[in-house]
Amino acid sequence: MITEPQKSAALARIEYSTHLKKSLANCDFISESVTEDLTIKEKVWKQLGELAPSKTIFTTNTSYLLPSQLASISGRPEKFCAFHFHDVFYARVVDIMPHADTDSTLIPLLEELGRKLNQVPVIVKKESPGYIFNFMLMALIGAAGKLKTKDIASIEDIDRSWMVNFHMPMGPFGILDSIGLDTAWHVVKERDDPASQAFASLLKEYIDQGKLGEKSGAGFYIYPKPAYRDAEFLNM
Repeated sequence: MITEPQKSAALARIEYSTHLKKSLANCDFISESVTEDLTIKEKVWKQLGELAPSKTIFTTNTSYLLPSQLASISGRPEKFCAFHFHDVFYARVVDIMPHADTDSTLIPLLEELGRKLNQVPVIVKKESPGYIFNFMLMALIGAAGKLKTKDIASIEDIDRSWMVNFHMPMGPFGILDSIGLDTAWHVVKERDDPASQAFASLLKEYIDQGKLGEKSGAGFYIYPKPAYRDAEFLNM
């Protein structure tokens, strides 16, 4: 645990700016976390590549896109790598996923940085949508979406089944609220199978109502006190 003076000193070292060129003037490292939309990310990386100094290491925190989709747009693919964090309040894994042209010397540097940030670095040896955990998570979420869109069970009962059987604090729909329904929609809508498209339509219904999940106060559940955190939820 850090002390109050240490916290204040750390916060004092953080600078905020809306002036991109000024912010990048002496930049060593970039971690990009803009909206999970390829067009927006391409626009951002074109700007970053033009303005950042040659020493800058480029990383993307994308949840499901591949670094090779963005690396060439940055202008220096050899310095480009995915460096993906999960929910840092609950998890401690950081995914390191290079693409074919990533300079191999970046990998140990990113591993060291991950450990300094109190994360557990895991290396994804080949590009894979969703890295390791998100790849597995999308299988769970996709199955939950199919159960709901086919009206096989309610959202609450789908979550209860997962929570009880695996002793988990939340189920797939609670997880979706934590991720953000808009983020999930950007991923699911790109899949062309009927089940994914049906699930994307369901997510869009919530998004159009302003229900983005925990960050907006409502999603599949109402926050800050969602039903699945109630002691009686598993007894209903």
